[in-house]
Amino acid sequence: MRAVRRKFHKPNIITGCRYPMTESISITSAWTEDLNAATRASIIQLCIAAHQEEDFKYLFSYVPSGGLHFLAYRDEQLVCHAMVTARWLQPKGQPILKTAYVDAVATLPAYQGHGYGSALLRQLAREVDDDYAIACLETERPSFYERLGWEVWRGPLAGRSESGLIPTPHQTGVMILRLAQTPALDLDQELTIECQAGRIW
Repeated sequence: MRAVRRKFHKPNIITGCRYPMTESISITSAWTEDLNAATRASIIQLCIAAHQEEDFKYLFSYVPSGGLHFLAYRDEQLVCHAMVTARWLQPKGQPILKTAYVDAVATLPAYQGHGYGSALLRQLAREVDDDYAIACLETERPSFYERLGWEVWRGPLAGRSESGLIPTPHQTGVMILRLAQTPALDLDQELTIECQAGRIW
């Protein structure tokens, strides 16, 4: 797997949004390896609060390096987070595509519905556009992402393992975002992804 080309990202100040935000926010990105202990703790606390899921305390055990974290701050408070890792989608009839796989999307409950998550995901899409051929995520809230240009994959889904394909017929909520390098796609065809330890999608 090729290493992701590293960039230095300056914070972006977001003041215009289709949802009401009483304050401007700053959005920045950092690699897992560059996050200090306090920022890691804030990310974990945010994800647990947003999803009510204690497993997020193991986030940095699952992704000890190589993740690109997008962080939205209101004043000095971290209010929104998303993480990108490199994965490898293959739509049927297409080559394997370097994929910006988005995980751990979370907004503090007090700030949900005010546009912070939308602003962060728009910035994420802009920053991954040069380095990846497509973006992908799995969600139980497709309507939120559809507003931002994401599309539900309608065709069959499977994981690619050394022993062959592993169908995932019960998997739902897999979405893709077309980037500048995305080839023509048929969303009703089969889509596969490389299997990882303990997970497919």
